[in-house]
Amino acid sequence: MCELLALNANTPTDMAFSFRGLSRRGGAVGEHADGWGLASFTPDSSGLDLIREDAPAAFSQLADQLAERSPKALVSIAHIRKATQGLVALENCHPFARSWRGQTWVFAHNGNLDGAIPSGETYRPFGSTDSEAAFCWILKQLEQEGVDPENPEQISTRLHAYATELARMGTFNALISNGHWLFATATTSLHWLTRRAPFTTATLADPPLQIDFAPLTSSSDVVTILSTEPLTTDEAWTAMDSGSSMLWMNGECLHLHQP
Repeated sequence: MCELLALNANTPTDMAFSFRGLSRRGGAVGEHADGWGLASFTPDSSGLDLIREDAPAAFSQLADQLAERSPKALVSIAHIRKATQGLVALENCHPFARSWRGQTWVFAHNGNLDGAIPSGETYRPFGSTDSEAAFCWILKQLEQEGVDPENPEQISTRLHAYATELARMGTFNALISNGHWLFATATTSLHWLTRRAPFTTATLADPPLQIDFAPLTSSSDVVTILSTEPLTTDEAWTAMDSGSSMLWMNGECLHLHQP
């Protein structure tokens, strides 16, 4: 399967340190060598930087550059792929992006879904993955139900319901964002941690790289990182319960949905 990574913060923050740890798992210390991607919303959520490659992240010059300096954003989502459905091709690399009700939405998935996922006329996959099909299905459901795009609570509730339905088809660990909030749902493995003052050091599991966040932050900064597996060895990561979902905004959890 694949691995996920996301950042949600209350001030524009880069994800370079965490992306360094994730990219190493994309073919060097992990088997997720079938492509990678990084999506970062502009701080005002009006634009999106989306970079994808159908090559191992661990050996990508572009991924290496992003691991040194990634865009500063309130929400970023990254993904490394191990193909289970669909060819190794650029159109099958996550994250996927679509427009819904004037907003740009980004989606990344870890897992495998069995069975046909119906798509509508408006939202159709460009590639051949179950993941992109699930994303298109979610957008179709939101449209059909007339969900308010400006109501995070309603969106969170509906996304959790859709995730529960999709999880009946297999494994559905996923990240979704419109640049204002970040929705995360877990079937098997998804972990999170929140960094806030007093900021200290953190050490990646691989490579054993350490950073001191104190001189890079202010006392009001709040930064939450979500990852399939913990990326650091000296921080307290929390595993999401199977079947649960969380909606994050400004680094804080606004809504928690339990199974």
